Amino acid sequence: MEPLEIVNRLKTKYLNEIADVTEFRDQVFVSVNRDRISDICRFLHDDPDIYMDYLVDLCGVDYPDRQHRFEVVYNLYSVKHKHRLMLKALIPADNPSVDSVVPIWAGANWHEREACDMYGIVFNGHPDLRRILMPDDWEGYPLRKDYPLKGPADSEYKGFEELKDLHSHDSEWNIQ
Repeated sequence: MEPLEIVNRLKTKYLNEIADVTEFRDQVFVSVNRDRISDICRFLHDDPDIYMDYLVDLCGVDYPDRQHRFEVVYNLYSVKHKHRLMLKALIPADNPSVDSVVPIWAGANWHEREACDMYGIVFNGHPDLRRILMPDDWEGYPLRKDYPLKGPADSEYKGFEELKDLHSHDSEWNIQ
């Protein structure tokens, strides 16, 4: 099934949820309202003719000047049918949250944690939404476009001295 055929199937079931459909370099992107993302993903996964059984990737994106500041992009693939679709959930800045798709694709677990850690997008119903890349006491979301390049002003990472002590012996190992 071609990606645009999949889009047509989506439109018959979720027409009011689809905000935009674009094509770029032989890829099809479907932007949807976040409110029914679980239903849409479940449909794409469970429909035997579509069967998107593999979540290749999930990532956050920040567009500070747009109405929906954030997007969560789901790169979906069917191993059985060998077709691909890019799904984008549109997320507003005033409530950066969306339902988790971990119940559909267990592999979404760490991807959602990373998007939460880096962008502050909360995944409702996620089984363990702890920081995954940044320390627990880190303030802010480093991949947001408005995050200061040098980190938060007038602050130094609280564990910096501990890291210096931990690596004080590196020179003994002739690390260059």
